[in-house]
Amino acid sequence: MIRWSYLTACGSLIALIFLCLAWELRLAPVQPGGSWLALKCLPLLAPLFGILHGRRYTYQWASMMILLYFTEGIVRATTETGTGQSLAIAETALAVTFFVAAVAYARLSRRSAK
Repeated sequence: MIRWSYLTACGSLIALIFLCLAWELRLAPVQPGGSWLALKCLPLLAPLFGILHGRRYTYQWASMMILLYFTEGIVRATTETGTGQSLAIAETALAVTFFVAAVAYARLSRRSAK
């Protein structure tokens, strides 16, 4: 179970980084030709090293940070149409997936659980 949560968290975080970049630079940017909103992926890079190395503390704080992306996904899914709405739904799904996997990993990797 701990291996599953590790792999799921890593995969969903990396997928969310690529989704944010592709969304704002190519697929459905706010302004034609791309926008500065692509920089929203930068905070996702902060926990990447710790997540890939299985650091429990990183999983704990990253699970709180990912809620910002969940919120953005919900807002944009309800306000946009077409491709933007589909991408927002994907962002929401990836954020929820990461959140569940990160909480599971943090819970399963604590000393009392071993």
